Amino acid sequence: MTSTRTSVFTGVLLASVATLGWALNFIAPYVTGDYSLYDLMAVRFLLVGVLGVCGMILRRAQLRLLSPGQCWLAAALGASGCLAYGVCIAAGVMFGGPVLTPACVGMVPVLLALVGNARNKTVPWLRLTAPLLCLTVGLLLSNISSLHQPALSAVSWLAGLFFSLSAVALWLGFSVVNQKHLTTLPAQATGLWTALMLVGAGGTAACLLPVLYAFDLLQLPTLGFGLPQAGALYAWSLIIAVMSTVAGAWAWNAATRRLPMVLSGQLIALESLFATLLGLWFHGRGPSVMEATGLAAVLVGVVLAVRIILTGATPVLTLNTDGRPNDDLHPRLTCTARNL
Repeated sequence: MTSTRTSVFTGVLLASVATLGWALNFIAPYVTGDYSLYDLMAVRFLLVGVLGVCGMILRRAQLRLLSPGQCWLAAALGASGCLAYGVCIAAGVMFGGPVLTPACVGMVPVLLALVGNARNKTVPWLRLTAPLLCLTVGLLLSNISSLHQPALSAVSWLAGLFFSLSAVALWLGFSVVNQKHLTTLPAQATGLWTALMLVGAGGTAACLLPVLYAFDLLQLPTLGFGLPQAGALYAWSLIIAVMSTVAGAWAWNAATRRLPMVLSGQLIALESLFATLLGLWFHGRGPSVMEATGLAAVLVGVVLAVRIILTGATPVLTLNTDGRPNDDLHPRLTCTARNL
């Protein structure tokens, strides 16, 4: 039991590191300078791909642990959960402002809890009413506030909402599929799995470069590739690539092996908090009363969901087929009668 508690504590720390790194996704539109968001995304994910190739070389001995299908799946998860998600986050912030996208991503923790509870019921559905109500009110307040920002038009707000909800859908799909397959992999293959995800994201970005160039969306060919002109772009691309994509993917995969989805999903709420604070800092202002109330309500809803799920469930020791105790880092959770 002690080892399980230590594993959970380690998992929580790793998930916190991952969410802090992911929050850097939200500052992408603010650090491009004279270049476009497409330039930053292209450079960032090309760097991610290079780092992924380096990781594969270092972990090449583990390739025998994965089938070709698993390698392709990891690469596809990188393309969707890293590249597509990062693009949707950046576009959502660019069109919807610093509050709308983090508020929508705040839906993810409770939605993942619902998915986890549906797959392995641990809490009666009625007990989730309070956190869902807080979440709905919080999102409503935050979104109404963002709609009335003077710099936003209705069309821009709707575009921001579309990209924000797309990011939510991508992350939900990524989390469910990634967790399902990570729990079946050998523990020593986690690093290779992460490297394959990075290669998938970088390879997809490389394939999209001709399209971006054909539509004249890149400013690098016009403004210049040299360090005097693009040095800041390269620096921010590297920082976001390492912290948000590489460190974030590794820390989240390591945390996922240690935490059940009903717990790991809740910790994503920290991403919304970090992202909103960073976005408002780049905007040079604090949150309005309505924004602060809305984001607080989202976080309260998530905290309630965590409390309800954790107090409504207890770890149950299971046995392997040979009768030995199952030393699984994902303890099965069941409701106890006194908590119903």
